Amino acid sequence: MFEIIQNGANRLDIKLNGKLDSNAMAIALDKLIRKSEGIENGKMLYVINDFQLPTLGAIGIEFSRLPSMFGLIKKFNRAAVITDKIWLKKASEFEGALIPGLEIKTFNLDQKEVAEAWLLS
Repeated sequence: MFEIIQNGANRLDIKLNGKLDSNAMAIALDKLIRKSEGIENGKMLYVINDFQLPTLGAIGIEFSRLPSMFGLIKKFNRAAVITDKIWLKKASEFEGALIPGLEIKTFNLDQKEVAEAWLLS
């Protein structure tokens, strides 16, 4: 499951659960692009529970949309990732180090209020 909720003018809340296949990835990326329209200096709050690696087809869809993903990423300057998976925390922090202008910080599942406060600071 990939759910995107607009939370104010410049914030998206994203919930990830389970495994994404190519169809689910295509739908999710289309929604993400659509909901990001008009956002500047945006914030993202990811809540990731019971997440599994996406299928190879889903990864292929993501790579095929890299140009639009780079444009989308420029709309955001902060992302909080809430998860209990160590590997997701490390991957998120690594991604934040690679993307100029996007600060990514990770939090435990019980730290949603702390994550939201950080997004606002």
